[in-house]
Amino acid sequence: MRRSTFLIRFWVLCFALAGCNDEAPTVAGPAGGGQGPGAPPRVVVAPVELKDLVTTIEALGTSQANESVTITAKLTDTISQVRFEDGQLVESGDVLVELTNGEQTALLAEAEANVEDARLQWQRLADLLQQRSVPVSQVDEAKARLTAAQARYDSILARLADRLIRAPFSGLLGFRQVSEGTLVTPVTPITTLDDIATIKLDFTVPETLLASLRPGLVVAASAAAWPGRVFRGEVRTIGSRVDPVTRAITARALVANEDLLLRPGMLLTVEIETNPRRALTLPDAALIQDGETSFVFVMAEERVQRRVIRTGQRINNQVEILEGLIVGDSVVIEGQIKLRDGMPVTTGVNKGAAPAAVGT
Repeated sequence: MRRSTFLIRFWVLCFALAGCNDEAPTVAGPAGGGQGPGAPPRVVVAPVELKDLVTTIEALGTSQANESVTITAKLTDTISQVRFEDGQLVESGDVLVELTNGEQTALLAEAEANVEDARLQWQRLADLLQQRSVPVSQVDEAKARLTAAQARYDSILARLADRLIRAPFSGLLGFRQVSEGTLVTPVTPITTLDDIATIKLDFTVPETLLASLRPGLVVAASAAAWPGRVFRGEVRTIGSRVDPVTRAITARALVANEDLLLRPGMLLTVEIETNPRRALTLPDAALIQDGETSFVFVMAEERVQRRVIRTGQRINNQVEILEGLIVGDSVVIEGQIKLRDGMPVTTGVNKGAAPAAVGT
């Protein structure tokens, strides 16, 4: 009796346990995929795309005036009149300063009178020569006197012109450093003159980028004094020597400065776009680095394939692909950390690959 009761209780307990197992809820998979522990991992993929790229060289440069000179006198004398103001814009040939010229003016008047007298004498003798009233030698002597008088007049006129100090080219004057009555010599600075309608911009780049530089490349320069303003120009000259200490080479660009905002000596940030090309790109999040080897996981029939690639430049969250991929390849950009070559996966939707960017 006891044995029968024990067996009955045993079988009832077994059926009860079996019923509990049948009614137990199913355990859900991970939050993103709703899959069980043995389900393939879910990854996000992005296509390899062909985009327009350029290489941007960044450098620092110093501005210089296109033409620059310190105005001085050609001789020693006192200033009789100053005809300019500080910071004035002048044209080529404008008179800036007059030196004392009373004596030279009187000599010029005398020389002019001598020229006129010599001309009248020569003309009179030339008329008589046609009448055969004077010998030819007298006419020749009169012609020589006229030539000498004209030469003396031109000499005095040139010396008088040296007393008018003119602007050698159009530009912006600096501060006036003299006053009327100042005794000046050829080494006395009167003012400075700078042509800043065009700015020379000298900048240095590493010698490794020498192959990318050439005259004619477009330059975009910016200055801290004018935030948001871009000054454009072009590379005009590449230096002939590389600095053996810094291993850098100097290049010169000409930058338009019609508004005269840039001044000589300013520090400017320079950007030069070189090597325009069409290249394969993908988000740099797809890259996995193993020492010096770069590889990615590429989708192939619901499985991933480990593929070694060769990369170029990184361009604002994008990387240039030189070898290993073709246009249209689907590359894993999220969830690749635990992947193995040949592992089955399920793919998610790439909600937006990083936009194409230009520059480095």
